[in-house]
Amino acid sequence: MRILPSIALIVLSSIGVASAQDYPVRPVTIVLPAAAGGATDILGRLVAQQLSQQFGKQFVVENRVGAGGNIGTAAVAKAPRDGYTLLFTISSSHAVSPLLYAQPGFDPVKDFDPVILVARVPFLLVVHSSVPASSVKELIALAKAQPGKITYGSSGNGSTNHLAGEMFKTMSGVDILHVPYKGVAAVLTDMLGGRIQVVFASVPSVRSQLKDGNLRALAITTLKRSALVPELPPVGDTVKGYDVDFWVALFTPSGTAKEISTKLYGALTRALAGADVRERFAAQGADVVGGSPDELATTLRADLAKWAKIVTATGVKID
Repeated sequence: MRILPSIALIVLSSIGVASAQDYPVRPVTIVLPAAAGGATDILGRLVAQQLSQQFGKQFVVENRVGAGGNIGTAAVAKAPRDGYTLLFTISSSHAVSPLLYAQPGFDPVKDFDPVILVARVPFLLVVHSSVPASSVKELIALAKAQPGKITYGSSGNGSTNHLAGEMFKTMSGVDILHVPYKGVAAVLTDMLGGRIQVVFASVPSVRSQLKDGNLRALAITTLKRSALVPELPPVGDTVKGYDVDFWVALFTPSGTAKEISTKLYGALTRALAGADVRERFAAQGADVVGGSPDELATTLRADLAKWAKIVTATGVKID
């Protein structure tokens, strides 16, 4: 019996709807374009664990690293649009790397559909204990009195804490010298030795050094104070408009059935409402957001525009 084209389309459409309604019926892979063991990896595995519990199916994290996150992200961009390959990523991979590489292998907006803005992670503006500045205002005055003498470290060219420093330089009008390292741990080693004076770092990465008094936090980099460190004022109180953090979020390849994204969003919204989950995120320096797909889309576009200005102004590029 020959099936007419129009009937065939209706049948295929109904199968697709049924598949989305039953989702997931088998294990789901969450690609994470960051190395195992770091804060992003820990948060991604928390998300996978919560989705596994919510759906009763296994959500498995696959770390695919390289090229500033481009390798793993590009792989998801080319994956089937069936909801069984997801992307859990960080803003430095999704909103910064595409600006730094000539051929990142994906379009951060066109190749992905936003699911949920999971959390934001602020940075702290931290100085060595020997630096004679107890506020952002005093640090700026010190830097202007000694142009090119104060150094700040980052986890590498193009990293978020590198660009945070470049934004601080641009907006405050100071001349401080960037020294790139391979990871925050290397920065802190030299900083504790007094060879680096300033760093923009997440709360967990410097918590013990702050407690011991070896380093001193002057401010938080977000526009508002954070419950993680409520005593610290925003850098923006002194440098108007300064606002830097990194976010983690879940995406599907573009064209994935909306019903699937809706189910994923609902499941994570329920999971992120739990006090225990929020505490586990806070331990990694993350403020849970649970933002909608529209909020994630708006955040992504805003970050692309913000960082494009800094990349253009500084000329930072990675081949």
